[in-house]
Amino acid sequence: MVALQIMDTIFYEAQRQGRLSFYLTSTGEEAINIASAAALTPDDIVLPQYREPGVLLWRGFTLEEFADQLFGNKDDYGKGRQMPIHYGSNKLNYFTVSSPLTTQLPQAAGVAYSLKMDKKEACVVVYFGDGSTSEGDFHAGLNFAAVMESPVIFLCRNNGWAISTPVTEQFRSDGIAIKGQAYGIRSIRVDGNDALAVYSAIRAARQIAIKEQRPILVEAMTYRVSHHSTSDDSTKYRCVKEIEQWRTEKNPVTRFRKWIQTNDWWDDQNETKLRGNIRKQVVEAIQAAEKVEKPPLTDLFGDVYDKIPSNLQEQERFIRDTIKKYPEEYPSDVPV
Repeated sequence: MVALQIMDTIFYEAQRQGRLSFYLTSTGEEAINIASAAALTPDDIVLPQYREPGVLLWRGFTLEEFADQLFGNKDDYGKGRQMPIHYGSNKLNYFTVSSPLTTQLPQAAGVAYSLKMDKKEACVVVYFGDGSTSEGDFHAGLNFAAVMESPVIFLCRNNGWAISTPVTEQFRSDGIAIKGQAYGIRSIRVDGNDALAVYSAIRAARQIAIKEQRPILVEAMTYRVSHHSTSDDSTKYRCVKEIEQWRTEKNPVTRFRKWIQTNDWWDDQNETKLRGNIRKQVVEAIQAAEKVEKPPLTDLFGDVYDKIPSNLQEQERFIRDTIKKYPEEYPSDVPV
């Protein structure tokens, strides 16, 4: 959780400095990220929304890999085609983040059904926010999973806000868990800022999903302390005092640290040392990623068709002709 917290802070600052085009943090939701990831196995498949980098971090995605994706350099697995924070890893069973909201839910039901058909001892975990429940794909995904009895965990981060829309203006039901029950899915609500509670809930949900071959919905109650993204200023639609209360008094990282310190498993000296080491590693990852050249121009046209069609060939010729005509306008770090 500390690594995620520091990573978010420094990458966010890098965007504010103009070094990144976009960023989005998980501030206030670190416990859901890390505790849920700890309750899974490497064989379980993750379909994220966009506020789950901690799950990837837990699974072994390096700080260098995060930085490569954010800067869209040639070492980025997406070859610079995706927006920043759209991470993905085949090796770590983590589907690439998709910008359109809620598309991952019906996909997760299908992926889980494939695990069931192959008789795999694994499940799918799909993450989404409360705002996603206002999309049609939420209902399609839950119904599909319920009818097909897919071993999938629907993990909702109910952080109170769908960008600037509060939950009070999204629905009149008692939260999200009751919606799962309406589709015949066993559902539970848990304190999303309590790492131990999240771990216990997801561990139990995983056992049920695999053993009984059925979907489970977990609603993790939390609060989005950060702005929605670097494109947002949440002080325009919510009280600063409220934000600061959640940032300080109800911080899941501080809460967990107090618990392990009470058990004499941690102290301030270790905390300071850990934070210093991680901060250094993140800064070094950024500095290294910035020096790596961008993917070549040809990567814009590959990986879709076996043989590039004439219209794309024409587009590539047009771009190259434009570069020759105005070379001073073309980024020097992108190979032609």
